Formats: sequence, structure tokens, C-alpha cells
Amino acid sequence: MIHTLIETGCPPSLIYIFGALLVPFLKGKVKAAYMLLIPIVSFAIVAGVDIHGGSRWVYSLLTFGPEYNLILGRIDSLSRIFGFIFMIITFISLIYAIKVNDDLQYMAGLFYAGGALGVTFAGDLFSLYIFWEIMAIASTFLILARRTKASQAAAFRYVMVHIVGGLSLLAGIVLYIQTYHTTQFSYIGLTGPASWFIFFGVAVNAAVIPLHGWLKDAYPEATAAGAVFLSAFTTKSAVYVMARMFPGADLLIWLGAAMTALPIFYAVLENDIRRVLAYSLINQVGFMLCGIGIGTQLALNGAAAHAFCHILYKALLFMSAGAVMEMTGKTRCTDLGGLYRTMPLTCIFCIIGAASISAFPLFSGFVSKSMIISAAGYEHLVLVWFIFQFASAGVFHHAGIKVPFFMFFGHDSGLRPKEAPTNMLIAMGMAAFLCIYLAVDFKTLYNLLPFPVDYVPYTSAHVVGQLQLLMFGALAFCLLILSGIYPSEIRAEHLDTDWFYRKGAVLFYALADVCMNTINKVCDFLFANKLTSMINTFAKNAPATLALLVLLPFKGMMSSKEGEPSFKDRVNQAFATGSLPVGITAAVTTLFIVALFILK
Repeated sequence: MIHTLIETGCPPSLIYIFGALLVPFLKGKVKAAYMLLIPIVSFAIVAGVDIHGGSRWVYSLLTFGPEYNLILGRIDSLSRIFGFIFMIITFISLIYAIKVNDDLQYMAGLFYAGGALGVTFAGDLFSLYIFWEIMAIASTFLILARRTKASQAAAFRYVMVHIVGGLSLLAGIVLYIQTYHTTQFSYIGLTGPASWFIFFGVAVNAAVIPLHGWLKDAYPEATAAGAVFLSAFTTKSAVYVMARMFPGADLLIWLGAAMTALPIFYAVLENDIRRVLAYSLINQVGFMLCGIGIGTQLALNGAAAHAFCHILYKALLFMSAGAVMEMTGKTRCTDLGGLYRTMPLTCIFCIIGAASISAFPLFSGFVSKSMIISAAGYEHLVLVWFIFQFASAGVFHHAGIKVPFFMFFGHDSGLRPKEAPTNMLIAMGMAAFLCIYLAVDFKTLYNLLPFPVDYVPYTSAHVVGQLQLLMFGALAFCLLILSGIYPSEIRAEHLDTDWFYRKGAVLFYALADVCMNTINKVCDFLFANKLTSMINTFAKNAPATLALLVLLPFKGMMSSKEGEPSFKDRVNQAFATGSLPVGITAAVTTLFIVALFILK
């Protein structure tokens, strides 16, 4: 059956997208089984494809002019590893959300995952753009699905930012095709205006600083299940596109390094658990982009491996935070605490996710992040290497300790919620198992990477060095607790870089309002009122005025007697009534003059 699907043309992306359309018509266990079958069938299809067999599912776009093809199945080692993890996390996320009574979330999630797979397996720029926009639209509905004023405002900002990014991507694609006469989706580098437009459009989705404000605004306002989907697809699809189009771009090294370091300061101050996780997500994507910028085989392998592991442990952390939110209705550090008493399994799964993101040995983050850090060292990027060390300690501080500490330990909030529902626990358990399994049997992960791997993560230098960094992060957290800075300071509100363009937008609107409306008022006064009135008057009186000019030589013949209307009034009255009683003399004389001109 799978072989038939491959040969007859069933791209995994379309299985997700068209499969989503049937969700509202199904009920109960049938719906649950149907939705879970979608990622299973898609995974089997991709697993059965020979990555050396060329492109599949190719469709002709135009029958006239230059021939462009839509390629929906460019499956190689790079696209396959991203495709696998996207399908795995879709399966886990659907289990997590299986008891949600909201078809909007199911359909948006499947459309979103289908868009991400479409981007991953696209072999041409047209397909890339189409699925890119599907992702943007579908993910917006996962934010709106929470149905609060805050989620509506966040969704509006989210979609506006992604419209700008999408238009930039489209402009770059059009310029690229016009310049190079090809639609091939492959390496382009930062070589001209087209590539810079494309780079900016992708950078928006990657949440590159200072364009990251949409992420920390939108993800915490999504539903519990929606945040899990969101954490997996948009930024990692952008990482994949960067790896495909811009490997070795030096700019990505420094942008990535900034992303690893700056979010740490915001995450330390943030009070909302899911905002902390949003900032740590930006931090982790920074490692991936930096690896892509370094561009060596080890660095690119590290970026792909880290994306794979990150999707799992970040989803696990968002699932644990979502479970707490569903059971308590709260997400703020200062409102939580002591939940380990009644939610012990959720607590354990959260700790596994925290250990993974902190890159503890025997947890998945260790076997992926160390590849990127080692690649920076091998290329003698000393400053970047030191930034990585700081960022590694910082992420343990805020995501590794702060999140589980304030949710499950810390002060006793007095909350005694029930344990999370069984489906949520199963989903968290699956993600937790993979976080540990990939660290123990890391060769399974390394065998999926784009290039041959000659790297051993578990050396004494790596293990001891990483443990030292983690201990420094723990020490910093303890000092903040003992000094009393935690938890008092985390109640404060803080401003991120998006403050500048938010205030700039308000200023721009105010200036536009003053300038444009002033011009409108002047135009209304000079033209709309005066000029329009003059034109109306002229148009109304034009026939009579012209008649007066023609009949002016005969005015004496048609002079009125005393008490009768004047010559002008008689002409105007004639045109107003349609009777034209201007006198037989004028009519005969006019006809005589016309006859003279004709006979001449």
C-alpha cells in the first residue's frame, strides 16, 4: 500500500492538508484514530523513499512560456531528518490534544504540520512559498483558538509580522527567478538583492533578533496544545531553509550568537512560565543558526541534530506547562509552586525536558549541542565559543532550574490540582523517552544526519566541561534565591526590542495622520468643495450658455416687451422645460446660415 502511494503520487504534505478537511465530519474514537493515522502513513511513505532516487511528485505549473515545475518530493538526507521529526512531533501533539473538543485546533494543527512538511520537501521556490504561507495562516488560528482578548491581539501582531516576512520572501523569489531563470530551491548565498529579500523573509520566521518579538508575544497566548505545535514548526522550518539556502553565511554566526545570549536576560526576569520557554526557544534556535553560519559538515550536522532534539524537549516543556495551565488555570511563577504533591508525573517529565534543554549528559541536548560548540572551537571562533559557554550556563539557569522549580517546588501556592489527563501523560512520556533514548543510543540520530559523522560526544573533556558549566548555572540560581531577588523581581514588567518598532509604528501613524489628513482637508476645501461646485454649475448651465452665445447676434430680433422675461431667462426656461421657444426668426436665420456654409 505504501509503495503504491509513493508511486501514484501522494506527497505527505497533501495527506496532512487534505486529511484535515475530513476532521469535522468524524466523531469520537474514529476521529482520534483517523488523525493519528495521518502522521503514521506519512512517516511510512517518507521512510520508504530512496533518498538517492531523485525528486518525486513533480507537477507542471505552466503549459505556455517557460516551463516551471512544482516539486513536492525532494527527499534527501537533510530534508528527511526534518521531515521525520515533524511527523513524530505531530503524532505526539495529537495524542496530547486528543481530548480537546475543538475541530479548529485539530484542523489548524494538521494544516500547520502539512505546511511545514511542504516546505521541508519542496524542490522549487513556488512550492516553498505556497507552503510557507499555509504555515503562517494555520498557525495564526492556533493562537486565536484560545479565544481571549490577549490571544486575539497577539494573533493580529503575529499575522502582520508574518505577512511582512512572506512578502519579503515573495519579492526575493520573483527577483531570483527573473535574474537566474530558475525556480530551483537550493543554495543561493547572500549574493544580491534577491537573496537578501529571501534571507529577511526567512529570518522573520527564525525569530532572529531584533525580529523575535512576535514569538514571545504569540506562543504564550496560544492554547495548551497550540503552543506545542507552534514550538515545533515555524522556527525549525526556517532553520531548514537557512541550512538549504545559506550554509556558511558569516552573518548567521553573529546573529545566532546574539540569539543564544540576549534572551537569557529576558528569561531570567520573566514571570510567565510559557514566556520563559519562548525566550529559551529563541536561545536554542540561535545555536542552530550559528552552526549553519559556520557551515562545516560537523556544524551543519550539529544544527540538524539539535533541531531534531530541540523539537522534542521543547515540546515536552510546553506540554508540561500546558498541563499545569489546564489543571490550575495559571501560568505565572508567582502563582504556582508545590505542585509536585499532586502532579508528580508531570513534574518528572518536566525535569527530563529541563535536563535535555540544559544539555546534561545522558539527555538529548548534550549529544547535539556539543557538536555545534565543538565546531566553533575547531574553526577557532574564540568569541563565539565563549558566548556558547555563557549561553549554556544561562539556559540551565532559566529553563533547566527556574521552570520546574517555580512550577512544582518553590513556595507552596496552596494549589492542589489533579494529575494531568492520561492522554497528556502518554504524550509527555513519549517525548521524555525519546529525550533519553537519543542521548543513550545517539548513533541512531547521527545516522540520519546529512553528512557522515565522525564525532564522539561522551569524552571526559566534554562531560566534565559541561557539568562544570551546569554547576555554575545552579550556583547563580541559588545566589539569586538566597539574596531575595527571586521571586520578588520577577513580578516586574520588562520591555523587549519590539518596543522600538511598536512605538515607531505609533509615531509613524501619528505623523501620517497629521500630514495626510491635513492634505486631505486642504484638498477638500480647494477642490472637493469649490472646484466641484464650479463644475456642477458649469455643467448645469452649459447648454443655455452655449445657446446664448450662438443666438447673441439675434438678441435684438427676440427682444422682450416690458414685463416679460428677459432674453437670458427665456433661453434658460426653454432648456429647463425642453420647449426651446426662442422664436421662429432665430430658427430660420440659423438654418439659413447653415445652408450658406453647406452650399459654399
